[in-house]
Amino acid sequence: MEIGQVEAIFRYPVKSMAAERLEAANLGWHGLEGDRRLAFRRLDHPGGFPWLTANKVPELVLFSPSRRDVDGAEADLPTHVRTPDGQEMDVFGPELAAEVGRRYGAPVEIMHLKNGIFDDASVSVIAFDTVREIGRLAGLHPDARRFRPNLVVRLRDPAPFQEEDWLGGVLAFGEGENAPAISVTMRDVRCAIVNIDPDSAQRSPEVLKTVVRVNENNAGVYGAVTRVGRLAIGQTVHLSGK
Repeated sequence: MEIGQVEAIFRYPVKSMAAERLEAANLGWHGLEGDRRLAFRRLDHPGGFPWLTANKVPELVLFSPSRRDVDGAEADLPTHVRTPDGQEMDVFGPELAAEVGRRYGAPVEIMHLKNGIFDDASVSVIAFDTVREIGRLAGLHPDARRFRPNLVVRLRDPAPFQEEDWLGGVLAFGEGENAPAISVTMRDVRCAIVNIDPDSAQRSPEVLKTVVRVNENNAGVYGAVTRVGRLAIGQTVHLSGK
């Protein structure tokens, strides 16, 4: 069953930093290639969840990873990061770690994990109608970047929170039996990061309050990759297994 089209593709090279908006991306067994492969580890927090996120330092969303053509560098990893002050720093350099640590208030170090650093699953999907409805109820401009998805779907039959109906099914992107696909495994339970404006880092608590009130704190879904392949803007999205 065709349910819509791919409207946007986002990749987050450094966990909690700004998104890259892509026209196309390779979907591998560990999510979008290059997605969340880097993260800053809090040296004062060795156990549990050591990664520094925008919940601790909202300004992280204003740091923009970028890539220069450098011989020998991995193709999907950034080489530099532009700070909110406009400085460009080597992603693995001591200056960037010092700047991030200064904002956090304690030392940090950047880590590279080959298979990614994910909270719950490697691929997240949200419908634009869900984003729009949350924005309307919260009194804010709808911005999918607040929800940090990998894929935004424009639905054929618009209805917010339609993602709930995809649980247990398979989403395929594009045409043919070899189209990349994910198995929809769980709801995306939201945290306070959705309150952070991706352009200003200002907090708007009404966003999370709205998600809690209207859909039990869920917005979007997570999936596990079942077929790898090329994702692209405009691909049809098909739901099967329901």
